[in-house]
Amino acid sequence: MLLEVRDLHVHYQKVAALKGISLQVPSGGIVTIIGANGAGKSTTLRAISGLVRPSKGEIHFDGQRIDNLPPEQIVGRGIAHVPEGRRVFPDLSVEENLRIGAFLRADKDGIESDLEDVFRRFPRLKERRTQRARTLSGGEQQMVAIGRALMSGPKLLLLDEPSMGLSPVVVQEIARIVADIADTGVPVILVEGNRHRRLGGQGRRPAHQ
Repeated sequence: MLLEVRDLHVHYQKVAALKGISLQVPSGGIVTIIGANGAGKSTTLRAISGLVRPSKGEIHFDGQRIDNLPPEQIVGRGIAHVPEGRRVFPDLSVEENLRIGAFLRADKDGIESDLEDVFRRFPRLKERRTQRARTLSGGEQQMVAIGRALMSGPKLLLLDEPSMGLSPVVVQEIARIVADIADTGVPVILVEGNRHRRLGGQGRRPAHQ
């Protein structure tokens, strides 16, 4: 397994946000976590990416334990996290936002190749590469957020409610791209809520729910 989460507990001060979740992610495909607001879905991703520290349990990635590592080291090991709400840098251009995703990389040729690959996946971003991110639609900002994560060269992609607030047409487009990413061998953990349109229902699968 590429990722193993074992008996994970997370507390925010004295409040338990996660109580003993375990999951496994293979080296390909899409794993979907579905649940109501407050069920701990986002907290699970935040714990995997090092943004919160577990109070109990272990996280193993690519054969090594990572739950005691800072976020930048976890990114460097190959986990990219697209948080809920997109969180682009509004006053930077589309291309500048994308290049920020490669801040830990030194392989200039690889960065340029991956940038062109992002533009291939998201042609609208190529058309808007010099445009400030705050002027984009919600769907285009989601594309920027996913593209920025891909620029890190991830082995695992974490997506937190990427369909929230998007139109059905954009949801279908994002779902197609997520399935394509998984087909290239980069597994995806996809978090979706109960009350809004899901990517999992738009593509070919998820592999697990």
